[in-house]
Amino acid sequence: MSIARFFTACLTAALAVALTPAHAQEVTVTSFGGSYQDGQSKAVFQPAAKALGMKVKEETYTGIGDLRLKMKAGANTWDIVASGSGSAARAGAEGLLEKLDYKVIDVSSFLPGFAGEYCVGGDVFSTVLAWNTKTYGDKGPQSWADFWDVKKFPGKRAYRKGVAGALEPALMADGVPPGKVYEVLSQPGGIERAIKKIKELKPHIAVWWTSGAQHAQLMKDGEVDMTTGWNGRFDVVAKDGGKVAYTYNQGLLDYDCFAIPKDAPHKAAAMRLLAEMSKPQYQAEFTKYITYGPTNKKAYDLGVIDAAYAKRLPSSPENAAKQVPIDLAWYIKNEARAAELYNNMLTE
Repeated sequence: MSIARFFTACLTAALAVALTPAHAQEVTVTSFGGSYQDGQSKAVFQPAAKALGMKVKEETYTGIGDLRLKMKAGANTWDIVASGSGSAARAGAEGLLEKLDYKVIDVSSFLPGFAGEYCVGGDVFSTVLAWNTKTYGDKGPQSWADFWDVKKFPGKRAYRKGVAGALEPALMADGVPPGKVYEVLSQPGGIERAIKKIKELKPHIAVWWTSGAQHAQLMKDGEVDMTTGWNGRFDVVAKDGGKVAYTYNQGLLDYDCFAIPKDAPHKAAAMRLLAEMSKPQYQAEFTKYITYGPTNKKAYDLGVIDAAYAKRLPSSPENAAKQVPIDLAWYIKNEARAAELYNNMLTE
């Protein structure tokens, strides 16, 4: 064999290895663990990857802050990350995330506003007020004013340690109508008003939770009598026999989404996987594992989601009407300052 033919053969072999599906299309997806990721894995990640002939490796993390640290160290191996919508919007503005290609990802049948420049919606959830039914029976708190009323509803509270979703309940407890919450937060002194209201309740807050798994466990163990938290996590606890109930009244309607880090090792494959995961059949299947609603409206048309069950989901018209949609624009503009003030209150 001539030298030229030898090098040509070597190059051809190397390209063949580099372009095999197992090598070029292995995608690492990172989410939040627990029952939530277990459902994602079974209903979304693995079936979507199989449909594309891809291989998915799953990891867990606590949030975008973990991605920021990995990227800063030049050590990121994640191709897709699950995120809250607000965190993703801020991370995109910060330059951590890739802009999504909506020529590849079809969101034409998505709920309005549930697909952003850097993150595509995967499910709709609510931050709600939950209570221990062993403590209060079916007469638990029904509003944020009740949550703050320690005389009418004595008992231990838990509240979110992060600022996202923490200020809005405080203002509603202080008498601000749900439709005016972000207007008041945007006014001079609005953030301070909310934090002052939380400070009033601080002596009664036994735990400042940091994750969905944690606030679910608090209710499962009966460690607190009421808490803020995510509706689907509480439904899993109730299904397992936990004494918990919640109300959608004055809840915060939000969505989780999927994003691609700016330095993702397999961007093209990740974009294709996001396109597949956004199809209605996967989102409909995911509702079987946790009571989070689909962002793709066609998921309701497949006959997979029972009509009675659909009414329990946060994005159903009846439940959505009781809630306050999260204002991502407000968070992008104000969260840094709000977080600083909130953390100062926590450490006082």
